[in-house]
Amino acid sequence: MYLRKRAKRGKESFQLTFEEIQEIVGIPIDHSFLKYKKEFGDYGWQVGKISMKEQTVWFHKVD
Repeated sequence: MYLRKRAKRGKESFQLTFEEIQEIVGIPIDHSFLKYKKEFGDYGWQVGKISMKEQTVWFHKVD
């Protein structure tokens, strides 16, 4: 999975655009993304700031 590859590179935080996320997961990103953001914790990542204006999402590694 994409997030696991980031973890192996030692990245603690990174930002992706909505377009990049759509390419990775294969579905459009919209407001419904907000209700699934807690599921990233199961993979060791927390969703940080979501900018609807800039269409970006920050991800942070959790222990």
